[in-house]
Amino acid sequence: MTRDLTRGNPMKLILGFGVPLLFGYLFQQFYSVVDTAIVGKTLGGQALAAVGSTGSINFLVVGFCTGVCSGFTIPAAQQFGAGNERELRRYVAGGTWLCGLFAAVLTAVTVLLCRDILTAMNTPADIYERAFVYIATIFAGLPAYFLYNYAAGVLRAMGDSRTPVIWLIAASLVNIVLDVVFILTFHMDVFGAAFATVLSQLMAGLGCLVRLTRGYPALRMERADWRWDRRRMGNLCLMGLPMGLQYSITAIGSVMIQTAVNGLGTMYVTAVTAANKVSIFVSCPFEAMGATMATYGGQNVGAGKWERLHQGIRACVLLAAVYSAGSLGALWLFGDGLNMLFLDGESAHLLPLARQCLLTNAAFYLLLSLVNIFRFMIQGMGFSPLATLAGVLEMIARAGVACLVPALGFPAACFASPAAWLMADVFLVPAYFWCCRRLSAPERVKAPKQKAVHAAS
Repeated sequence: MTRDLTRGNPMKLILGFGVPLLFGYLFQQFYSVVDTAIVGKTLGGQALAAVGSTGSINFLVVGFCTGVCSGFTIPAAQQFGAGNERELRRYVAGGTWLCGLFAAVLTAVTVLLCRDILTAMNTPADIYERAFVYIATIFAGLPAYFLYNYAAGVLRAMGDSRTPVIWLIAASLVNIVLDVVFILTFHMDVFGAAFATVLSQLMAGLGCLVRLTRGYPALRMERADWRWDRRRMGNLCLMGLPMGLQYSITAIGSVMIQTAVNGLGTMYVTAVTAANKVSIFVSCPFEAMGATMATYGGQNVGAGKWERLHQGIRACVLLAAVYSAGSLGALWLFGDGLNMLFLDGESAHLLPLARQCLLTNAAFYLLLSLVNIFRFMIQGMGFSPLATLAGVLEMIARAGVACLVPALGFPAACFASPAAWLMADVFLVPAYFWCCRRLSAPERVKAPKQKAVHAAS
């Protein structure tokens, strides 16, 4: 089930690898959407606002987890492309050690500081306790997120984009059942929604882990593979930490925006929550394109095939442009109905606000697609620290808009993400071409396979 992305037509390879990824992201968002829809429809607008008010801090922490795990698998993709199975095993083992360490520390810190974070975010008093219960449960389940993201990332690094999707589909169905049981049968309120999500994530992670340990002879570990090697651990951290920080730095700007929206009142929090849930679901193809570019870039750099990088970028940008135009048209026509999936009858008067937020973001989806395509390609090429700088620019943009929200109101909040995407693209596109020039320099051509992992140093 592995896939070699260093040979063949880039467009066909991107579609063949990316479509299963897309289904994975869709189903991952699907059970998040189900949580939110059930909460909004059965528990009311305040419960929906409570869950939505934690969205940015959730993205900050879980995004760090996702980024770190993705970064830890880049050396694996490079070694797979280079055909070096021994180094592949040792990098996978090293990433496993680091994931366990990060999961333990991050879980303890976030659970302990949860109330302080919500207080600092100016969470409205009428939704505070529900918001705490929901996000504290998610934070307590962070080891499950680490397990799935790392196991799935290793599978994707080896070209297997199907197995993670299969387990996410199964987890999505389980999550729906657990939502109904926990919320409607046992009346567990927002805790039931969060607990169902954590259990589903754990199931998907265990499924991917079983596939890794039993399905790939190249990953049958020996005792020597588990030794703590400072050089490899350093390379893994060089890839993983910048990617994790990139997500978190970006999310800090989102936290600032969420704090500003919280200050506008529960009504605006509810509208933004509904619009963001629709937008996140519709933008899943951009996430799939980014993850595809990370593996595509990693394998081709590992194989020393620099000329294929531009071919992959052109193919993926073309796909993104077509989808961006189509999604804007679809949301213009059907956006209200999608927003109403998350709004109950008493909250229907918020529909114009939700529509304004949704369409403002959709009009700039091409910018978002470029962020994902170029950022993840740069990371796959081995230049993770550069991608982190793009996250800093996104944070600066969102922070600047957040400062305008008290004066300009809700319309300013709607333009926060487009402003962040624009600033990131201004940096990422030239940075990609700089990375290509550095990789193709004469001293790198001499030994591309050995030096690929150190490209960012």
